[in-house]
Amino acid sequence: MSDETPGREPVEEDARIDALEARLKAAREREEQRSRPQVQGVDANYRSGNRVLADLLGGILGGLVFGWLFDRLANTAPWGLMVGLFLGIAVAFRNIFRMANTRSDDPPR
Repeated sequence: MSDETPGREPVEEDARIDALEARLKAAREREEQRSRPQVQGVDANYRSGNRVLADLLGGILGGLVFGWLFDRLANTAPWGLMVGLFLGIAVAFRNIFRMANTRSDDPPR
């Protein structure tokens, strides 16, 4: 064999291979777009922290207000306030645990 002529003629690419490569590229792009997080970086952490703070304060203050109102209506001096406070804390922590256990791309419950 000489160096000038190849031993075989080059095989032309099949149109099916080109179509397959195009479909694979499109599938990779769709998967990359689908798996990309909606909110990235510091912004997501900041929003999560604000939500935890709002749940915690809202649960505690809501429980205190309802307990105080119950005390006023039923005249059960500190007991309604204490029960409302503990229920508010329990609800706040339940909401925080639920938020922590959901993935970022799941819709909120």
